Amino acid sequence: MRLRIILPLVFGCTAFAANETHWVATWGASPAPQLADDAGMRAAKLMFNNKTIREIVHVSIGSDTVRVRLSNAYGTKPLEVGAAHVALRESGSGIVTGSDRALTFHGNGGVSIPANALVLSDPVKLNVPAGSELAISIFVPKETAGAGIHYSAQQTAYIGSGDLTRAVSIADPATVTSWVFLTGVDVLAPQTASTVVAFGDSITDGARSTVDANRRWPDVLSGRLLAARGAKPLGVLDAGIGGNRILHDASANVRFGVNALARFDRDVLAQPGVKYVIVLEGINDLGHAGGSAPISESVTAADLIAGLSQMIERAHEKGIKIFGATLTPFEGTASPGYFTPEKEQMRKAINEWIRTGKAFDGVIDFDKAVRDPEHPDRMKAVYDGGDHLHPGDAGYKAMGEAIDLALFK
Repeated sequence: MRLRIILPLVFGCTAFAANETHWVATWGASPAPQLADDAGMRAAKLMFNNKTIREIVHVSIGSDTVRVRLSNAYGTKPLEVGAAHVALRESGSGIVTGSDRALTFHGNGGVSIPANALVLSDPVKLNVPAGSELAISIFVPKETAGAGIHYSAQQTAYIGSGDLTRAVSIADPATVTSWVFLTGVDVLAPQTASTVVAFGDSITDGARSTVDANRRWPDVLSGRLLAARGAKPLGVLDAGIGGNRILHDASANVRFGVNALARFDRDVLAQPGVKYVIVLEGINDLGHAGGSAPISESVTAADLIAGLSQMIERAHEKGIKIFGATLTPFEGTASPGYFTPEKEQMRKAINEWIRTGKAFDGVIDFDKAVRDPEHPDRMKAVYDGGDHLHPGDAGYKAMGEAIDLALFK
């Protein structure tokens, strides 16, 4: 006798599928290599010994279950974490009463992270509203150099002596505007939820935006998506690194990070729940050569188009849609040698390929959004952050509002 499929079992499977969840990145930061011991006062190497660092992050989508990614990226020795906590942030270094949660790692309160590795915390129950801020406190009991560092966070972190991970606030703290040992926050979300990664350089990182105000263009995009997406939430992860280039590692300043092709897997493809990526990279490849980088690192428009094409292929290999963003104007920038008429012609050629080459799954025209109609090689004055290269808050707002949300269907 043949067995028959029993209909109620089919209904049971369907009900289970409807309730399935997965991990989605709601916040992230891309790390860069450690500074040398003799980095100097202008860029002092970050060291911690019996210190708690409380770091503030602005999440995109919310959940009632979160986990945290701690990183020893570019570290040369194991990182000993004595304790870590997560809470809703109230203001300054203060947390919302009753929201503090201890983080564990395979059930343990502390964890040793091998050199150049990362660890995920165990999931913790915490009602995290979309668009809210978290305070993540990390206690480092032994002397160690900062690792997993995102140097230009545009966000204040608070440092105190001893294990203050449970403290309501940190009294008289030292402060830095970097994220250290912390590279991600994930939320447990419905299968309909996903994430877009904003991948780029200082213009994606929010250079010259107001500190502690979350006015980078990815923040503007996140706010728009929260208002528009409804039952299909889309997180935004900012993977910008100031000074980053597509084809070369940082020369004189390790804070600019390794080349974009080298970090693309870690900062984009390996992130949980990624469905889309926006790429805004290349202006530093043009500008740095002959200034902060050797003239031997000069590139052509064809070189950068080839690099962008590599990212397109690698994203498509993982089923991720990738959108190309045009390079913004930079004539008049204060950095010596950064702008030349020849470099401007290359910028125009790259932008023309982005707009018309049909290699990307969609185009975001940031150049058009912020350029001066009367002088299109320059940024419009109201959008200029002051150095004729980076936008200010108004410029980032214009960029975030120039993105067609229909791209994220």
